[in-house]
Amino acid sequence: MIIASVAIYLSSSRFRREDFLERLMDKARGTANLLFNADGVDANRILRIENNSPVFLQDEKILILNFKNDTVYNSDENSDIKIKDNIIEKVRQGYDITYRQDSYDVLVTLYFTKYDRFVIVAAAKDVVGSLHLEKLKIILYIVCFISLLLFFIAGWFYSGRALKPISNVVKKVEDISITSLNLRVFEGNGNDEIGRLAKTFNKMLERLETSFGMQKNFIANASHELRTPLTSINGQLEVLMMKDRSTEEYKSALGSVLDDIKSLIILSNRLLLIARTSAEGPVNFNKKIRIDEILWQAQEEIIRFNNDYRINISIDDSLTDSDQMIVVGDESLLKVAVSNIIDNACKYSSNHSVDIRFRHIENFIEVVFEDKGIGISEEDLQKIFEPFYRGANTISISGTGIGLPLVSQIIKNHYGTVTIISEIGKGTVVKILLPTV
Repeated sequence: MIIASVAIYLSSSRFRREDFLERLMDKARGTANLLFNADGVDANRILRIENNSPVFLQDEKILILNFKNDTVYNSDENSDIKIKDNIIEKVRQGYDITYRQDSYDVLVTLYFTKYDRFVIVAAAKDVVGSLHLEKLKIILYIVCFISLLLFFIAGWFYSGRALKPISNVVKKVEDISITSLNLRVFEGNGNDEIGRLAKTFNKMLERLETSFGMQKNFIANASHELRTPLTSINGQLEVLMMKDRSTEEYKSALGSVLDDIKSLIILSNRLLLIARTSAEGPVNFNKKIRIDEILWQAQEEIIRFNNDYRINISIDDSLTDSDQMIVVGDESLLKVAVSNIIDNACKYSSNHSVDIRFRHIENFIEVVFEDKGIGISEEDLQKIFEPFYRGANTISISGTGIGLPLVSQIIKNHYGTVTIISEIGKGTVVKILLPTV
């Protein structure tokens, strides 16, 4: 509004001056025409005519000079208008000069007759134009002030309405705590910026609720899994110490305690691995590893402790170069991942066997583990990667439910993917996809 008001005032002031100078020019040339072209009209008579003219300008002063700068006509009796010699010389070169002297607008121009050139100096006060300009200035001041006041009131009102949804979102978020993560922020229409912000908050709350729920379940399940072997060890030792026993009985009891301790160690190691891999997230590994060597090593170690397991490894024809089997990662973690898959496949199969094959797909190596075991139901597949979750058909088989979540996290940290396809009673297919070098 201030810029617009200044622009209006300046443009009006410029238009007023140009219009007044144009009228002043017409009046000066009209006077010169009377003086030089009307027969029998002298300077004194022209003065009387101009003073009685209805188009007489306020405080009008007209001065006409010949080529010698002698005055041939002068209505400026008090010599109010001052003219510099350099201005007259510039006008004689063909320029029209306008300037401001006190409250007078002055115009100096050249007038041609048949025999001579004359310099006309015309000056007058634009009282009416200046008065209109002052009134315009006052009007603009008032309009600008009222407009700014209205803008402030409207801006305060509408910004309050615009920010109210944000205030509601902030208030709702402040009410949400760790014990009320199920609460959600009102999303409104869900299409504007506030709605999208509320949607983002709600998605974040969903992730937090899921994360806290998983953490809670993890702690409860971990406590249960750790308490079971510890309770068993404690009970067996208490029974053992109730009376003296034979060497064989001691050996048998200690052997059972040792098994529980081994189970406890395995469980603790897997819990530590899950915590480690979950905390690290995807990592930029530097070591190059051949995935086939990892599989051979895992096969050898598993068969050493489980003689009845059958692990069959085959290489697809698409693998024509050994470099196609090279991945970048952590050797020990990858070995843990494939060992868990192999162990599960053999453990849940009646023939304790698994078929492993791998092939090269563009910039990835795909490793497929297939067994003819008990299979996984579609409902259980949705939760199979949750820590400590076990399918309903695995209750009779020992296990902790940590293996597959650990596999998923390790492969994810190596920028790979794990896919499981299974059907009850027909077996399970696990596919690992890892980027190659």
